[in-house]
Amino acid sequence: MTSFINSYFFILLAIVAGMMMPTQAAINNKLALGVNSPILAAFVSFIVGTAALFIYILATGIPLGAIFSAKGLPLVAWTGGVLGAFFVATTVLLVPRLGVALTFSLVIAGQMLITLIIDHFGWLDVPEKQISIPRVIGAALITVGVILIRKF
Repeated sequence: MTSFINSYFFILLAIVAGMMMPTQAAINNKLALGVNSPILAAFVSFIVGTAALFIYILATGIPLGAIFSAKGLPLVAWTGGVLGAFFVATTVLLVPRLGVALTFSLVIAGQMLITLIIDHFGWLDVPEKQISIPRVIGAALITVGVILIRKF
């Protein structure tokens, strides 16, 4: 029963996290208007996010010394922040031009494309999950959704 409840908790958590991405983009767009730059808005967003994470670390007692373990990791392990910065800055740039719905429909389409590839080849140490017809159909349906959102 606990496993059942946990799985629903994590499903709900994933949905809420997904809801935060377009909300963050809309908020960062408002910030960009105030600072007159999507890049400055992304920078401020990362400063606030870094401060929030630091407060969480202090409040929960996560040992900061573990951060030094990262020095021996491969270069690719250090690029997550760059990808996050690219994502946040790009969405701040796109939302006023495409709208939140189209921007994130395209983002989701891009996510589906790369997730199929990462899973198929087991890149970045994730378990391999072969591309299959049902998975491709799922990604194609998302693409159809993008087209519908763009058209209407």
